[in-house]
Amino acid sequence: MTGKSSPFLEMVRGEIRLRGYSIRTEKSYLYWTRQFILFHQKRHPAEMAGAEVKAFLTWLAVKQNVAVNTQKVALNALVFLYAKVLKQELGDLGFTLAVKQRHLPVVLTQEEILRVFVQMQGRNRLIFELLYASGLRITECLRLRVQDVDFSNGSICVRDAKGNKDRQTLLGKSLIPQLQKAIDESLALQAEDNKRGIGPSLPNQLAKKFPNAFRSPAWMFVFPSSSFSEHPVTHALCRHHLHDSVARKALQQAVRAAGIDRKRVTCHSFRHSFATHLLQAGCDIRNVQELLGHNDVKTTQIYTHVLGQHFVGVNSPLDRLRLLGGQ
Repeated sequence: MTGKSSPFLEMVRGEIRLRGYSIRTEKSYLYWTRQFILFHQKRHPAEMAGAEVKAFLTWLAVKQNVAVNTQKVALNALVFLYAKVLKQELGDLGFTLAVKQRHLPVVLTQEEILRVFVQMQGRNRLIFELLYASGLRITECLRLRVQDVDFSNGSICVRDAKGNKDRQTLLGKSLIPQLQKAIDESLALQAEDNKRGIGPSLPNQLAKKFPNAFRSPAWMFVFPSSSFSEHPVTHALCRHHLHDSVARKALQQAVRAAGIDRKRVTCHSFRHSFATHLLQAGCDIRNVQELLGHNDVKTTQIYTHVLGQHFVGVNSPLDRLRLLGGQ
């Protein structure tokens, strides 16, 4: 039951794909379903209910010390399992919540960002300039297809982002020449692939509905992989987008060369910096919320803490003491 070819897990996989969830969500839901089964000594989920789900989620928080977001993902996977696959209601679970850790995001100064960019060239630099210019997550950037870039309106459409929703964000005007060049190169690569009957990987069952969609420039990735791979659903040979490990490795090298060693810089730091610098420049927080795709403005408000704006009008008592002539 716990192997990858388990009939039950394949049934769960089928329900996930039926609803058009992303491959990342599919992998995550299958992982937590498998972990739930293993935790209960390989009992079939149909033989269990809310009490067993509660025990598992509590164990994650108390014994495994997982982060609150990890526990939420596990909960979502099990709710899907019971509601959509087994057609059972779990009711009020009342499990122990994981401790909500509050971490301020790592934000780079504009000077630090320039130092990192100077250490990059070509495709790698363009990727990270896009993260900073548009507030993209690294996976959102690498999954961009030609049809998602609107040069005339200066916008980028981010499809199937976090929460399976689409959003529009900014396209930095200064990036248009480099981005157009990258697209031209990817389309030339697609033309060569098409001669061999190969094209970009396509979402869901699009290839069955439109057999020639792989020849359409609209579906080509802006940042394609350098090699072919097997499609995870159709198993057809195709060209996927660039793997995020390539970008992360390039960033590590650039950060090291830039001499930034007092901050833990990740790909997400450029999204954090995008939001923080927009607020610093006076952009309305609601606009920043929309550009980032946050459901709740409270999520966006974390960047006001980075800026110190939540302390507006409050002076340190030491500063007041020194104004009064203290040494």
